[in-house]
Amino acid sequence: MTDVRRGLIIVNTGPGKGKTTAAMGTALRAVGQGMRVLMLQFLKGSWHYGELDAVKAFGDKFVMKQMGRGFVKVGTEKPDPQDVKMVEEAWAEADTAIQSGDWDLVILDEINYAISYGMLDAARVVQALKRKPELVHVILTGRNAHPTIVEVADTVTEMRQVKHAYERGVMAQRGIEY
Repeated sequence: MTDVRRGLIIVNTGPGKGKTTAAMGTALRAVGQGMRVLMLQFLKGSWHYGELDAVKAFGDKFVMKQMGRGFVKVGTEKPDPQDVKMVEEAWAEADTAIQSGDWDLVILDEINYAISYGMLDAARVVQALKRKPELVHVILTGRNAHPTIVEVADTVTEMRQVKHAYERGVMAQRGIEY
């Protein structure tokens, strides 16, 4: 095999825990190699997560932005127009960041949810991924990755839940789940 350097498109999806955590592990590795990382969290916004404080230690090498309000109502209801507007704003920033080449790795946290909830068109995301600068890496997280996103990706990992402490009544633990 030849040593080909190019930006990868990575998808962390599936019903199990660890999609965002895996993306953050990759981000930590990237920063350790001198790369610049931007993580845009499409839906998160109302809770304070430990990682928000942790990335501050990296200065401008690892920037994380919460772009949403938190939990989004889905199902039979249409998404709240305010949430859709915030996803649109997050996508505009994400597309600009990816195309700018200012970042070596751009993480689009929970973007798969935004797409599967009908808040963002998968075709727009695929188009942006296809025209990204050659050396920019992009990670997309969230359940239910759209088939067209999976198709364009270089690496796709599906997290599968075997069991979870919550099923036994154990609430989310600080430092582990948030």
